[in-house]
Amino acid sequence: MASGSSHDRAALMLALPFGLLCWPALGPMAALIGGLAFLLGGLWLSPDLDTHSNATRRWGPLRVLWRPYRRLLVHRSLFSHGPLLGSAGRLLYLAALVMGMGLLARPLGGPAIGELAGPLLRLWQTHRPLLLTALAGLEASAWLHLIQDGDPLPPAPWRRRRRAPRR
Repeated sequence: MASGSSHDRAALMLALPFGLLCWPALGPMAALIGGLAFLLGGLWLSPDLDTHSNATRRWGPLRVLWRPYRRLLVHRSLFSHGPLLGSAGRLLYLAALVMGMGLLARPLGGPAIGELAGPLLRLWQTHRPLLLTALAGLEASAWLHLIQDGDPLPPAPWRRRRRAPRR
């Protein structure tokens, strides 16, 4: 299992190559977005947000937002370190936080959640390749983390190891 500084170093070193891989198919903007998403995923949206980690500390005063996430998940569970599922869970958690803050801001004159659906749908329709590149960058950095930890697939709760019988 790699240390937090090893994860950080790897994310910093591989963000540019990941971005450059996106360039031939999607152009320079996708390269920039892919590389930045890889960095964001490796440094701020790491699978280790379920512990007191470098990624958690990077959130500064906002790290308290990740406290419920840490309490809900066991470290290296399928829901934090699982391929696709871990990244999706972190993004959904962030989306729920933003929606919750939006609901709190509504009495203060903020936009309703329903009012955001139109602009978000237009963003998806007009910039789908760039958004998918960003999602791929986030997931690629999570895979890098999992591979560095030595096992990209954490054990499922129902596949517990059996103890040897006592003699």
